[in-house]
Amino acid sequence: MGLTGMQVILISVLAYLYMLDRYSTQFFNKVPLLWGFLTGLILGDAHNGLIVGAQLQLMSLGVANLGGSSMPDYTIASIISVAVSITTGKGTAAGLAIGLPVGMLAMNIDILIKLLNSGIARRAKTLADEKKFGQMRCLIPVSTFIFGLEGMVPVALAVAFGKPVVESVLNFMPTWFTVGLNVAGGLLPAIGMAMLLAYMPMNKYGYWIIIGFTLAAFLKMPVLGVALFGIAAAVHLFKSESSKNAMVAQTGVSTEGDMEDE
Repeated sequence: MGLTGMQVILISVLAYLYMLDRYSTQFFNKVPLLWGFLTGLILGDAHNGLIVGAQLQLMSLGVANLGGSSMPDYTIASIISVAVSITTGKGTAAGLAIGLPVGMLAMNIDILIKLLNSGIARRAKTLADEKKFGQMRCLIPVSTFIFGLEGMVPVALAVAFGKPVVESVLNFMPTWFTVGLNVAGGLLPAIGMAMLLAYMPMNKYGYWIIIGFTLAAFLKMPVLGVALFGIAAAVHLFKSESSKNAMVAQTGVSTEGDMEDE
């Protein structure tokens, strides 16, 4: 069976709401299982929606866009995969064949929107410096509105026209454009990590970053191993600091002050 016009609209709105939640309220965030289930409800087959959404949920485990980096949007892929799987009756494989390319398309749109919103943020800052607060308040919601289009546009294209349109959009992009997107996508994680480190007590605990980098880059320790090592280190430091604070509370003498006096 094909999608009705109302179903296309509802699924596109669902993708828009997902993006708004992802970049604002974050009540449900990136949970392919949930959004696949909701897509199934719209199409009258919640059971199939759960099955396909669960498979995309497993595919997304361990994948995160940290520090502003971009990755294939498995939630968008879940919405599309469920829609295709239910409407064509050809199972999960057919849904994934279309859903995953749409997730890749959403990744490229994600980079473009982040670059565009950087310009909007700079303009808002300029208006604030010029004390044009009314114009600034009108401009800021534009960013939120644009973020919603990141999911709505590729989903609407996919559910309305199918895989050929999605692949045509990806193939239409010239090489210089896709290379530029890859360069921008590579810079964003470094910028995000630098911003994160700026708020961390690097003078006191910065050496732990060197240890973690050494474990991952030179000793080839898996991410889970590095994370477990970090948890153990954090627990040790927490207990050590708690013991020092308890000693200070009992004696009224700071160990750091004693060391400075010596």
